[in-house]
Amino acid sequence: MNGATGTNDIEGKATRVGASERGQRVSFNTNEPRRVSKFVLIGVYSWLCLAIAMAQPKNEKIRYAVIGDSYSCGEGATPKESWPALLTQHLKSQGLDVDLVSNPSRTGWTTKDAIDKELPKFVGSNPNFATLLLGVNDWVQGIDEITFRNRFSYLLDQMLAVLSNKKRLLVVTIPDFGVTPTGPKYSRGRNIHEGIRQFNQIVTEEARKRGLEVVDIFPLSKKMGEDKSLVAKDGLHPSAKAYAEWEKLIFPAALDLLR
Repeated sequence: MNGATGTNDIEGKATRVGASERGQRVSFNTNEPRRVSKFVLIGVYSWLCLAIAMAQPKNEKIRYAVIGDSYSCGEGATPKESWPALLTQHLKSQGLDVDLVSNPSRTGWTTKDAIDKELPKFVGSNPNFATLLLGVNDWVQGIDEITFRNRFSYLLDQMLAVLSNKKRLLVVTIPDFGVTPTGPKYSRGRNIHEGIRQFNQIVTEEARKRGLEVVDIFPLSKKMGEDKSLVAKDGLHPSAKAYAEWEKLIFPAALDLLR
């Protein structure tokens, strides 16, 4: 009887120990997969976050350079009120990272002046966006249409050679200065409106041959003949208000090119 009892006690202890061990094993097998799953989920989440961050487009640095004459340097207003300066700020307000890196435009300069004096600075500034408004002084000085076309075309080609994106040269037409109070004295007996219109035809033709966008400010510039507030004190150049109106017309085309 005692022997049996002893045997039962041993078996009972063995049973309890076995059950305890099984319980421990069950507990271990239940928690470990959860820990592993948790680490896996954290790893997957981190990888996804990294992938999403890398997929976000980086804000491109836009280096904007200008070639032009009095109309691009803001004659009649201040440099900060020139349409290229206004355009730069307007583009920045749309989230674009734009710097106006070069604007050597000068009053009275022709396409030849631009080739000799502005183009080297343009090349040196290494731009990836540019505007060109030029030609009024060629007409005033009596440069013939063939010479103007050749020089203007040369400028376009040399500017495009610098730009990596060949669409990012925005061409602007010549305004009609003949409507201003002192404009007619520069006519030398010629029809200013018709002469500028013919030069603008050359500007447009040469630009479109190269697949470039053209913004026509010629019709808008005629408002200077109706609204004195659009003319500077010199009676010839646009006022700050006029430059601001031009910029509003130029801005959408520039934004489309840069987006």
